[in-house]
Amino acid sequence: MIDLSGQQLTTVPLSVLDRTDAEALSLGDNLLSFLPDRVGGLRRLQALYLHGNRLSVLPESLGDLRHLAVLDLSYNDLCALPDALGKLADLRYLYASNNRLAALPDTIGDLSGLVYLNAAGNRLKHVPDGIGRLGRLIELRLYDNVLAALPEGIGALSALRELHLGNNRLTALPSAIAGLRHLRVLDLQDNALSRLPEEVGALTALSSLSLRNNRLEGLPGSFGRLSRLRTLDLRANRLRRLSPGIGDLPALEKLDLRWNPNLVLPGWLADLQARGCTVFY
Repeated sequence: MIDLSGQQLTTVPLSVLDRTDAEALSLGDNLLSFLPDRVGGLRRLQALYLHGNRLSVLPESLGDLRHLAVLDLSYNDLCALPDALGKLADLRYLYASNNRLAALPDTIGDLSGLVYLNAAGNRLKHVPDGIGRLGRLIELRLYDNVLAALPEGIGALSALRELHLGNNRLTALPSAIAGLRHLRVLDLQDNALSRLPEEVGALTALSSLSLRNNRLEGLPGSFGRLSRLRTLDLRANRLRRLSPGIGDLPALEKLDLRWNPNLVLPGWLADLQARGCTVFY
């Protein structure tokens, strides 16, 4: 590892660009505003850390780092990611949070080895449908953006276990979400959801579901199929009634119903509490 993090660097030292044998390079937490094209010559790099700088653009030569497994671009000033990023077939972890990204490149779907993608804290307005080609993706973090909708392709993420979409502008979910059969954590808090599709009931591996601070007035009857659900956060919605199936969820350990002023509390809540489920209302 060549570690030059936190050195107040304003340029990448030429001596580093000559280290063509380097397998890991950290330039994080510096003052870099420019990354030279020559970085693409570090062909053996497996990990590149550029977090906490002032980068606003990246060179297309990043696509030449074909062995790269980890790329950390978080906490910069990036407005776009280069299309050449799609050439990094071995990339497993991509950190791009807390930038100024308005979109992800269409080539994002070419990152066939990706297991973790974090693009939270940006200005994303949409997600390309090609994201569904990320067949190995396990965790996707897109919270703190301005997403108004999700592409149908998201339902093709068959390996996905965690999906974090809090603090966006979502008003609905695509029916294709039923394809996320291995999803365990779904965070949708702080959106504008007024309803959920019946297909949510297909997420039978789900253990944690947060719907806090939306506009839900009811829940689909298919909720009763979420047999592994352990925590359900429904705070600060517009709920009037609860689906009876919620009371029969065998794994439910916590149900939060606070700040739903018009909610009629069903009698079966007492049965949930009697079996050890924590219920807040």
